[in-house]
Order: sequence, then structure tokens, then C-alpha cells
Amino acid sequence: QVQLVESGGGLVQAGGSLRLSCAASGRTFSSYAMGWFRQAPGKEREFVAAISRDGGRTYYADSVKGRFAISRDNAKNTVYLRMNSLEPDDTAVYSCAADPISCPWLADTSPTGYVYWGQGTQVTVTS
Repeated sequence: QVQLVESGGGLVQAGGSLRLSCAASGRTFSSYAMGWFRQAPGKEREFVAAISRDGGRTYYADSVKGRFAISRDNAKNTVYLRMNSLEPDDTAVYSCAADPISCPWLADTSPTGYVYWGQGTQVTVTS
């Protein structure tokens, strides 16, 4: 019922910036907390960032704090991930996900609460 489509991935040099977008359709966007996850080659999927339904609370993995910023525009049914100061270790497939959490001002940092997932977009950072 909920479709998520990521865009904005690509190849970037270390130290550069990139903005990912995730467009949602199918249900009321504001009914879902949104999260970004990533999976690097040979690694487990890991949490990157999340934002509450109302946009008032954000969460970040320690590895990206100060470099990445998550935001949402409920009028456009879109969530964003701005990535600055990119490093080779940031290379991964980035996926957005939707969490039908009942509390409007919280978000999950574990993937267990997220029930809808996009296909992912590749981000490659060169040295």
C-alpha cells in the first residue's frame, strides 16, 4: 500500500556532499515516522537516521552525527538525507523505510518497527 522510491545516489569524491530523496505514495505520509538505513558490501544493514512523524525529533547513528541531516516535507510526501563530508566508509546502498508508529513525536532506531522499504540507491565515495 505504501511505495517508497529513493533517488539522488551516485559517485562522489571523499569530502563531497550528496542529498538523497525518498518519495512516498499510497497513504498519508504524515502517518509514518521515516528512517534511512544502509548496507555496505560484506556488512550488515545499519541504522543511519530517523525522523518523527511531525518532524520534531531526529535520531542519528554516532558514525554520521554532525555530517548527515534528515528532514521531511509532508506537503511533498518526501524525506531527505543530506550527507556532507562523505567518507569512503559511507559507501553503501541506502534505503528509506516507513514506520507506522502511533506516537507522532517519536521514531524507531531499530529496523524492526519499519514495515515498508524502498529498493535503495547506491552511494559510492572514492578516496
